[in-house]
Amino acid sequence: MSLSANRPRRAAERSPGVRLLFALLIAAALAAPLMLVYALVWDRNHEADQARSSIVDGWGGRQVMTGPYLAIPYQHDITRTAVENGQSVTRTERGWDELVLWPRTLRMDTRLDPQTRRRAIYSATVYQAVAEGEARFDLPADLAGVDPGSLVFSRAELRMGLSDPGGFFGDPPRMTLDGHPAVLQPGHGPRATGSAGVFAPVDASALKARAVTVSFDERFRGNTALALVPRAADTQWRVRSAWPDPSFKGRFLPAERSVDDKGFDAQYRVGNLAIGRSLIGDDQTELAIDADTGPDHPTLAPGVSAPPTAEVDLLQPIDVYSQVDRATKYGFLFIGFTFLLLLMFDLVGGTRVAPAEYLLVGAALVLFFVMLLAFAEVTGFLAAYLIASTAIVALVTAYSAAILGSLRRAGFVAALLTALYASLYLLLNLEAYALLVGAVMLFVALAGVMWATRKVDWSGRAATAA
Repeated sequence: MSLSANRPRRAAERSPGVRLLFALLIAAALAAPLMLVYALVWDRNHEADQARSSIVDGWGGRQVMTGPYLAIPYQHDITRTAVENGQSVTRTERGWDELVLWPRTLRMDTRLDPQTRRRAIYSATVYQAVAEGEARFDLPADLAGVDPGSLVFSRAELRMGLSDPGGFFGDPPRMTLDGHPAVLQPGHGPRATGSAGVFAPVDASALKARAVTVSFDERFRGNTALALVPRAADTQWRVRSAWPDPSFKGRFLPAERSVDDKGFDAQYRVGNLAIGRSLIGDDQTELAIDADTGPDHPTLAPGVSAPPTAEVDLLQPIDVYSQVDRATKYGFLFIGFTFLLLLMFDLVGGTRVAPAEYLLVGAALVLFFVMLLAFAEVTGFLAAYLIASTAIVALVTAYSAAILGSLRRAGFVAALLTALYASLYLLLNLEAYALLVGAVMLFVALAGVMWATRKVDWSGRAATAA
C-alpha cells in the first residue's frame, strides 16, 4: 500500500471528531468505577448503621410514649349465632370487655440528657430522659353505649406506654392516683407502643363522683428520637435538652420553641379535636408500633392508621455519608469538564493527548471520591474535602505539565480543578439552588467550548484534501 493511500487514514485518526469520540468513550468507561464508588459509599453507610446499632444495643431504642390512661372492665351481653343440626341457634351470654378512658388534661415535662457514644470511627446519639407530669380524669356523660352500672371501677388498671421498657434505669417509674402510690407491673401497654409499658391495678371508684388526678415520674434511656402519642383532650408537653440540633417531626409541631447552641426548649399543645378521637374507646383502635423500629417504621394492624405523634429527633450535625453520596453524583461533571479542557488543548492548542492519558486523569478524578469517603470517616467532611481535593489537584496538575509540555497549560488545569472543587462544595451546601447553579455552570462551559471550537474541522476533510 502506498504512502498516499495511508495519508487519509492517518488524517482521519488525527481528526478532531475521532479525538472527541475517544474522549467520550473513555469518559463513558469511567462510569463503571464511579458506580463502584457509589456502591462503596452505600456499603460503608450500611456498616456505620450496624456499628451504631451495636453501640446503642442495650441502651434503649427510639422511644415512643403514651398515656397514662385508665382501663375499666365491664360486663355486657354477647350474642352469638351458630348452626346446630342444620338450624340457626342464637345464644346470649355475659362477657367481659374494657372501657379505655383517656385523661381530660395531660401536663408533661420531659428533660433529655444527650450523649454521644463512640466506637472506633463510629458514633451514635443516645439520651437519658426524665418525664414528669400530671393527668386529670373524669367520667364523660356519654360512655359510647356502655352502661355505667356495669363498670367495675374497683378492678381498673392504670396504664402507661413506653415502646422499649428495657430503657428504664435508676429508680423505677412511679405513679400515684389521688396521692396514693400505685404498685407498677410490666406489660399491658397500649397498642400505640406495641403493648409495651407498665400498669398498676387501682380502685377508681372515686370517678363515679368526681375527677381523679394521676401523677407520674419515669426515667428511661433511648437513642436518636423521642415521640409522644397525645390522646388527652388537652395535651401540654414540654421537652428540653442541651442538644443544639433538634428536628421536630410528626403530625404535631411545637406551639413554641427556641433553639440555640445551648440546646432547645419546645412546648406542644394538642387537643383531641386535632387528633380526631374521643376520650372513650377501646385499645383495639390503636396502632401497634414495632418497639425496635419506632414511629418511623410502624407495623400497622389491619384497618387502622398510624397514630399522630409529636416527635423530636436528635440529629447528628453532619452526616458524612449523605454528603459523600451527593458529591459522588457530580463525578461525571468533574470528568466532563476536565476532559473538555484537555480536548481543547488537543484540538485548539495543538498538543496531542493520548487516550491512555485521558484514562489516567479520569482515574485520578474518580480516586478523589474514594479519598473523600476514607478521610471523612476519620476527620469529618470539611477536612476530608480539603485533603482529597488538594491531593488530586496537585497530582493532575503535575501530570498535566508532563503530558502538555507546558507549566502554563498545567496552570489552566489546576485553575479549572480548583474552580470545580470549589463549585462542588458550593453545590453541596446550597441544596435548594444546586440545580440552578449546576445548569448555569453547564451553560457557561458549553458556550466556552462552542466558541473555542468554532473553527475546528471536526471531520478532518481539510487535512485529507491536503
